[in-house]
Amino acid sequence: MVIETINVIALGVLVAFALLMLVAYFVFRSEKEKRAAGISFIGFVFFVLAVVPVYLWSDVAVFFTIPLLVVLIVISMVLFIPASFFRKEAEPVPAGRIDERNTMFSRNELQPGKKRFDKYYEEFSDHRARDDVFRSNPGLLDKRSLFFNPLAFPMADAGFETVAAFHKLVKGEPKETIAYVDKERLDRFVREWLRREGVVSSGVTAMKDYHFYSIGGRGDRYGKQIGRKLPLGIAFTVEMAAEMVAAAPRSSIVMESSRQYLNAGKIAVQLAIFLRNLGYEARAHIDGNYEVVCPLVARDAGLGEIGRMGLLMTPELGPRVRIAVVTTNAPLKLDDRNYDPSVEDFCSKCLKCADACPVSAIPKDEKKEIKGVKRWQIDQEKCFTYWSYAGTDCGRCISVCPYSHPDNFLHNTIRFLIRNFPNFRKPAVMLDDFFYGRKPKPHKVPEWMDI
Repeated sequence: MVIETINVIALGVLVAFALLMLVAYFVFRSEKEKRAAGISFIGFVFFVLAVVPVYLWSDVAVFFTIPLLVVLIVISMVLFIPASFFRKEAEPVPAGRIDERNTMFSRNELQPGKKRFDKYYEEFSDHRARDDVFRSNPGLLDKRSLFFNPLAFPMADAGFETVAAFHKLVKGEPKETIAYVDKERLDRFVREWLRREGVVSSGVTAMKDYHFYSIGGRGDRYGKQIGRKLPLGIAFTVEMAAEMVAAAPRSSIVMESSRQYLNAGKIAVQLAIFLRNLGYEARAHIDGNYEVVCPLVARDAGLGEIGRMGLLMTPELGPRVRIAVVTTNAPLKLDDRNYDPSVEDFCSKCLKCADACPVSAIPKDEKKEIKGVKRWQIDQEKCFTYWSYAGTDCGRCISVCPYSHPDNFLHNTIRFLIRNFPNFRKPAVMLDDFFYGRKPKPHKVPEWMDI
């Protein structure tokens, strides 16, 4: 009787595995992941035609049942030790502020022969040689670049131009009289409005000195000290479509980046104007017109952590998001900052972004102390030089990140297990490699974009 009961339990486990493979097959198929769908279908067939019949009709099943259950129990006990049993790392806190003039976007705007160009390289002469390399390439959205698409590139450029048109609206004078609104009602209204506008996540943090650039580096802000620093920052994320990201570094990635920078910019500008209409000060920080380092603001607002690739890793979609920030003095409720070391621990074990990077711009070693903080730092010159050759903003690191998989039950379950069970993280990487490949090939651009 005991053996029969154990056999039934083992059979139930095997049937559950078979059903899991079947569910995975349909999920992967919907994501157009041919390799993963094929593997899961083979797994389903194997369990149904080979393993399960052994337990239904074979007398030898009894000899495998108890060892199988013991192995499964031991593995489960090891893999699913809660995170509370592990020592937490110290939270990395940035030291100092970033000079925006040294970002690649700012350096890309410098024009040879102009006074600003000469002055910059007099002050930062060590940047000149490597910058000359990226300037020798065709450039972003250039028709001579590797992934030129005669429709996608002009559409992406149209998105960036539209975002630039919003720049005149990012700041302004508030209405003279502050409209009285209960603090809790205002906070609830803002968050619900953001949700209805399609944001993935939002949060509010107290602005710190390291959130702000020290000196502006783009447009009419170039070379100017960052002035008025409003006390609160509203950070939010918008989703980049998985189908468009999956083809990175092909043309769909820059088109989707442009679309979501525009989407985030529209939302941020409208929110800033709304707060100014209530009588509060507010400034939107959008593509091409940032006074703040958005990933750090978003991190401190509780939206995620900074990963190996230097981008914000959100619990919902990993790095497959774009960010915008609105700074204000409106009386909004602050979100608690609960440091989550699971992302950095996972990144220390994964390295898929580093292995897949076309130019090895993402470090493969452990975090290093930079300006008093242990962190990873990408080689931004290598990264941008590839952008200027490809014509797109690459996004290969985003597309291969296990956190970037679509928002569905299967992937959300894996993300939950990664976050809460440290011993599951390395096996999760191995599973991702098994189904998707260590260096998965980029998808083709969506059919409607292909010409």
